[in-house]
Amino acid sequence: MPKLLEIKNVKKSYGKKEAVKGISFEVGEGEIFALIGPNGAGKTTTLRMISTLIEINDGQILLGDIDVKKNPAKARELLTYLPDEAGAYKNMTGINYLKFMAELCTNSAEEQKKSVDYAVSVCSSLGDAIYDKIKTYSKGMMRKLLIARAVMTRPKLAILDEPTSGLDIINGLEVRNFIKSLTETGMSVLLSSHNMLEIDYVSDRVAIIDKGIIYAIGTPKELKEKYEAQNLEEVFVKCVKEVEGSREE
Repeated sequence: MPKLLEIKNVKKSYGKKEAVKGISFEVGEGEIFALIGPNGAGKTTTLRMISTLIEINDGQILLGDIDVKKNPAKARELLTYLPDEAGAYKNMTGINYLKFMAELCTNSAEEQKKSVDYAVSVCSSLGDAIYDKIKTYSKGMMRKLLIARAVMTRPKLAILDEPTSGLDIINGLEVRNFIKSLTETGMSVLLSSHNMLEIDYVSDRVAIIDKGIIYAIGTPKELKEKYEAQNLEEVFVKCVKEVEGSREE
């Protein structure tokens, strides 16, 4: 699988606090890659560095042949980022919000229409609610609209931070199925979650991260076999204990 994204020994500190301590991983074209770990593990910091919102202290991030630190504007043309706490203009209707966001992306009326049409198809489960004001939406409806907005330009890489956070079972399942469908168009997805059970379902490969360190990388199946675990939560516990135990010896 050709590489789309390469993270090479990337570090980030806030003052004396090391949030990310030299992590490395790759994301292939058309792959769903997940960072899993508890709150405060370094997941969101990593996603923000890749999406150019914060600058790395050391290491290198390559998106295709673009050095993200040296050419952030060019990198942003190839990616989209949806943060955990994203919101929308609640007095707008869903369709007008999508049109407004499309206008921010390009001056071409033709490209704007293509983006809006694609976004509407992505969140088709909203039905006629796309014409209602966003303030009437449930959290699940809002999340579907926001993900549609995030991928409306059909980026090479979609970065999603906790995409199903707070959703009920039905809406969470719909969002996970949608994320899986994105790769059918060749899009790569990098996501983070502390819900390791859902990541088991949606991801091709995962990286286990805690305290700014990546402990293991592999497919969910590989990791469960390696650590003789029934699920990724057990993998996480066993993996962290193994690594930290080896450091104490």
